[in-house]
Amino acid sequence: MQRICVDMDEVMSDTFGELLRRYNEAFGESLRPEDLAGKGIWRGTPPEHKERLSALLNTEEFFEDLELIPGAREVLRDLSGRFEIFIATQAMAVPNSLASKFRWLQRHFTFIPADNYVFCGSKSILRADYLIDDAPRNLRTFQGQGLLFTAPHNVGIEGFVRVDNWQEVAAYFANIESK
Repeated sequence: MQRICVDMDEVMSDTFGELLRRYNEAFGESLRPEDLAGKGIWRGTPPEHKERLSALLNTEEFFEDLELIPGAREVLRDLSGRFEIFIATQAMAVPNSLASKFRWLQRHFTFIPADNYVFCGSKSILRADYLIDDAPRNLRTFQGQGLLFTAPHNVGIEGFVRVDNWQEVAAYFANIESK
């Protein structure tokens, strides 16, 4: 059975949306995702806000109640019948996130066994046929076929197979299976 690794943040969960909401609330701003296209929140906000922005992300509960990216659960449930699914998240970038990411996955993706969660630093360790991720740096070191999941920070980046949403992910794998 072929294996698909799936990133959590910005692919399954709307980490960006929640961080943007908290940023706007904390700084009295009204930034929208389209304001940050091609740069994301870290490059698209003033340097003097970085420390507080990081503190917003580093709270223990931040990752607990993130919204699902539309279609993620349904498409992954469908794919799990034909592929081995692993969730690979760079939890070591925010060590406080480990427990809340685990609980979030347990609540929303009950059909994926906890043994298939990979909490890592570098994704270069992954061995799979496919990786669905929003970070080009992770796809560059991946040995299989990478799929760049569109997120505000990667708009305009080329050189990868791009999927804009979970319906495109489903279509991609349906096409793979029909060959």
